[in-house]
Amino acid sequence: MTAEITSHEELRALLGAPMPRAAAKERTVLHERDRQWLAASPFCLVATAGADGSCDVSPKGDPAGFALVLDDRTIAVPERPGNRRADGYRNILDNPHVGLIFLIPGRTDTLRINGRAKLVRDAPYFDDMLVKGHRPVLAVEVAVEQIFYHCGKAFMRSALWQPETWQPDALPSRARLAKEVETLTESLADLEHYYGPTYAEKLYRG
Repeated sequence: MTAEITSHEELRALLGAPMPRAAAKERTVLHERDRQWLAASPFCLVATAGADGSCDVSPKGDPAGFALVLDDRTIAVPERPGNRRADGYRNILDNPHVGLIFLIPGRTDTLRINGRAKLVRDAPYFDDMLVKGHRPVLAVEVAVEQIFYHCGKAFMRSALWQPETWQPDALPSRARLAKEVETLTESLADLEHYYGPTYAEKLYRG
């Protein structure tokens, strides 16, 4: 029989109280070390939720330092050409609360930022987000409400950064997965061409 947890009290009884250093590590203003972390990070995950509670987590990546610090309480994350689904951005329009996790390859700890977001179609700082001559499509400005460093236990348990554990060929190619699980009219050959060597050439021009 499945034993479901249905209350905050039950959850706390099971997990116990957080350690003092974990409970007290939250901040609301960027520290110089946070700025350094953001300058070294080439990748983050952005979590959003719509007005109806539907959720989305989208990966964002660019050269290290792609998330721009606007001031001690505000950052901006650029959007590049993608699949145009805009799931997370539609969520932000309905519900501005977002959660971000910034990674540095090889590090097991992460930087977490929670706050309120807005979508910006243009701003002077877009010129500071140029990559290969391309400005971002838009930017997500996040007003920081909570920032802290998260311990590395999940990365250590998963051995994520240990190359000897990597199995990139455990599943078929992206093209074959698309053909097998998505409703597409393209042939496998067309998909293999699309996701082939020239795919990287379209990263900044769609």
